[in-house]
Amino acid sequence: MYQRIIETKVDVTSYDELQEEYKKLIDEAKSQVSNAYAPYSGFHVGAAVLLENNEIFAANNQENSAYPSGLCAERVAMFFANAQYPDVPVKALAIAAHTRGKFLSEPVTPCGSCRQVLLETETRFDKSITILLYGENHVYKLDNVKQLLPLCFEKNSLDGE
Repeated sequence: MYQRIIETKVDVTSYDELQEEYKKLIDEAKSQVSNAYAPYSGFHVGAAVLLENNEIFAANNQENSAYPSGLCAERVAMFFANAQYPDVPVKALAIAAHTRGKFLSEPVTPCGSCRQVLLETETRFDKSITILLYGENHVYKLDNVKQLLPLCFEKNSLDGE
């Protein structure tokens, strides 16, 4: 038996320290929060996707009384971007959330289903996606989706590799 150590690198920064295109992306994600349909959880999430062609697609979570039928903001934004520009890689994704009318003080992270969808998009284009997780106190910046999902199930997993 041996032990394998897997580490995740997260840059913790302030909003003000980010480059302008990342600030703009976070602002887009934050603007979507108020449009979320979240009558059951009261947890409003906004996400914004920046494509390599500089197009931005922003969206929010959409709940349903049959909980599995709802969809997270990250997947709504990513699927919309991929539907409009199926051949353009994703450069970055920003996520912000609030509850009871206030943005979270700590960054919000994507659920497991969203992480898998983000990984598929990253793998599809063979290009890292920068992840920006917004919190009022600081922003987490990750270089790629695998930092969120280090023991991941990928396309090559289906081949037994």
